Amino acid sequence: MVKIAITGNIAAGKSEVEKILSDKGYEVYDTDKFTHQILESSIEVKETFKNYDVFENGAVSRKKLGALVFQNPELKQKLEKIIHPKIKKIIENIRTDKPVFISVPLLFEAGMKDLFDYTIFISADESLRLERLMKRNGFTKEEALLRIKWQEGEENKIKNSDFVIYNDKTLKDLNDNINNILKELKEN
Repeated sequence: MVKIAITGNIAAGKSEVEKILSDKGYEVYDTDKFTHQILESSIEVKETFKNYDVFENGAVSRKKLGALVFQNPELKQKLEKIIHPKIKKIIENIRTDKPVFISVPLLFEAGMKDLFDYTIFISADESLRLERLMKRNGFTKEEALLRIKWQEGEENKIKNSDFVIYNDKTLKDLNDNINNILKELKEN
């Protein structure tokens, strides 16, 4: 089984890459969805954040929790210490005979690169990512910049990836880049 990580900084276009690969018939997982499930069910998350205004109707509000942890590095670390090991275990338990693509936004930050045979890094200009993030999430410029600044820059991530897609152009260009990578993967 071949596991291929899809990663990139926030709003670089990982979801679009996932969609294209899925449309081509590949098995694709998104660890953001795993994270959402963990936030909904984790007693540890609820206990850790019980004294903060992060709940709506008894459930953890991702929006409120995000706003809290992106302004408090200590709380962000606490959350990641709960979430990352659970995500790692889910990834380790994915079994299939076919190549599988798994989107892991914090692949490098969470130290999960070794779980994969290949890494595809999606890159996009910061100003474009800022624009996408504000539009997609309805963030103010300040909120979007705060999330962008929390991630490491792209330089080391690019160096440590097997493939890089520069996603600053059209969907056709993105699709062509994916096709080129798929061709290379089949040859390996």
